[in-house]
Amino acid sequence: MLIVRLSAVGDCVQTMPLACAVRDAWPDVHLTWVVEKGAAPLVANCDAVDRAIVVPKGFATSPRLLLALRRELCRGSYDVSLDPQGLTKSGLVAWLSGAKRRIGFAPPQAREINPWCQTELVTSHTRHRITQYLELLRPLGLSTWTNNIRYGLNVPSDAENAIADFVAQPALRGGFVAINPGAGWDSKRWPVDRFAEVALDLAAHGIKSVVTWGGREEEGWAKTIVEQSRGAAIPAPSTSLPELAALLKHARLFVGSDTGSLHMAAALGVPCVALFGASSGVACGPFGSGHMILQEAQDESPGRKRKDADNWAMQKIAANSVCAACDRLLRATPPSTTVARAA
Repeated sequence: MLIVRLSAVGDCVQTMPLACAVRDAWPDVHLTWVVEKGAAPLVANCDAVDRAIVVPKGFATSPRLLLALRRELCRGSYDVSLDPQGLTKSGLVAWLSGAKRRIGFAPPQAREINPWCQTELVTSHTRHRITQYLELLRPLGLSTWTNNIRYGLNVPSDAENAIADFVAQPALRGGFVAINPGAGWDSKRWPVDRFAEVALDLAAHGIKSVVTWGGREEEGWAKTIVEQSRGAAIPAPSTSLPELAALLKHARLFVGSDTGSLHMAAALGVPCVALFGASSGVACGPFGSGHMILQEAQDESPGRKRKDADNWAMQKIAANSVCAACDRLLRATPPSTTVARAA
């Protein structure tokens, strides 16, 4: 079997329950996942996946790369492909695989020419992405997947070792809250100064914050939060994706918007305070109990994905609402309580 979910990090994490459902239903299946480079380190550490085929971003516009991918896929002799992404590029991968059964979504879940690349189309009847993706298994006769949703995201030992000294420092011995100010779209960003307010409130309750980041711009935001919180927050070290997962695994709580870090934390069993404005918290929020999703408005404008798009919907989320949500979840998971983690 083949899964085609190429990007982004959060979307790939939310596809992992599909891979796990395949593995749990058919333990002997050989499962390959085609993924772009960005999310590949996490997909490679999903215990349901036998093999990850990594393709470069923009591969679908290169005849040379498509031909090479076709040769690689032909070695797999796939019986079934599952395409939860629903775009032209993912549909091309499914079609190039030569799988006898190519299962994807009907419009509007699938867009562009994707439905023409499939042999069977599924109409989704659920709102959350995880359960929506799992509906692709209905044509295969599987209908009990909602009973045991898991991610199978493993943290490699070398990643644990890389952050061991950081999480063992005296300032974090009482546990910490992971804060991430980043977002894939500017319209999903919550104001940096409000993250600093949250860090100050957590410090007043004796809890340190660690600000995670990726890339130079987010590093700048992290430094601003540290400065404005007067040291109530400390910056995380530079991390790879597996090292970030190792760091998040040690957190008592995660606070951030709809981004890959949020979904990684949820997959690792960390309670999350999830902030939504330019996407739907009902459809894309952390799945299951133990999380709090805050959304005061939803920006559905066509320009919300543009660089420098207005984050007016995120600005409607008040800092005191986030502080109250943190307090509620932290009281439910005190330091002496071991938070359940996904395998």
